[in-house]
Amino acid sequence: MKKFLQRKNIVISAKRYGIDALGAMAQGLFCSLLIGTIIKTLGQQLGLTFLTDMGGFASAMSAPAMAIAIGYALQAPPLVLFSLAAVGQAANSMGGAGGPLAVLFIAILAAEIGKAVSKETRIDILATPAVTIFVGVVLAYLIAPPIGSLADAFGTLINQTTMLQPFWMGIAVSVLVGIALTLPISSAAICHTLSLVGLAGGAAVAGCCAQMVGFAVMSFRENRWGGLVSQGLGTSMLQMGNIVKNPRIWIPPTLASAITGPIATCLFRLEMNGDPINSGMGTCGLCGQLGVWTGWLAPSEAAVTKVGAAAVSPTAFHWIGLVLICFVLPAVLSVIFCEICRKAGWIKEGDLTLPQ
Repeated sequence: MKKFLQRKNIVISAKRYGIDALGAMAQGLFCSLLIGTIIKTLGQQLGLTFLTDMGGFASAMSAPAMAIAIGYALQAPPLVLFSLAAVGQAANSMGGAGGPLAVLFIAILAAEIGKAVSKETRIDILATPAVTIFVGVVLAYLIAPPIGSLADAFGTLINQTTMLQPFWMGIAVSVLVGIALTLPISSAAICHTLSLVGLAGGAAVAGCCAQMVGFAVMSFRENRWGGLVSQGLGTSMLQMGNIVKNPRIWIPPTLASAITGPIATCLFRLEMNGDPINSGMGTCGLCGQLGVWTGWLAPSEAAVTKVGAAAVSPTAFHWIGLVLICFVLPAVLSVIFCEICRKAGWIKEGDLTLPQ
């Protein structure tokens, strides 16, 4: 069996499924639902039907895009990879509000079984896609509804608890989602799976921004403008190697997120009512901020369902809160905490230098 799995490139590991597959799933979401939502919103605001339709087409393909991306991460052969489009659609449809989590589990199982069957018969062109789709759809009928219900209930619990206890949940959600963003897992996929919107979504945006902007600004002396852009608009995950070497460099942005989270939920009442994936994007391509903006103008279906969101006309207070929470406070607080850590000898010159 060990030799068979090795020959089929079936690697059963937390990294393959929890990091590679989850990260690829987030990319699939980005290339369909997220970019589609942005294009659709621009079309609606500009009165361009062509853009609105384009965004709708992209968003409608989110389930197949997620499943195919997962298969790509698992290095599935072509016949398996292309068959996962149907599997993703079935899992997402049967999973309801928690469909993305169902897609993750079912696409992984269907892809691995498809890989096991691939090129084992003389009728591979028929057998491989048939087995992959059959296994995926059967699993969708059997386990997608309970997986979806569980994810939906947990996400609802977080959203409702944040509304009832905005201070403590503001800290918890901001810190935990921010940490997830810097770890080699996908905070965007987590937020989308749990449908984090409203105040919980706002806290998640605050935490992600604290990590990205925090690392970008406090490491400016080592990484200069290239590091500022790559971390501030790309990902703070670039610091993961340095964090392994010296975990104390993680203190400043994490403390910053613990402060900006409750400020977002209690003072500015910052809500992220765009598509839930934006809650876990931070300043990556300014997707977190675009999500807040689209949520003001046209709340997503998840936001309407979960927290009863309604469209608002943003005031100066809304914009000031967004700028402070996403950019100003993370930068200022992280630099202050970093300087304290430097003076204490916890962070030394070169600890934040990105690999070339």
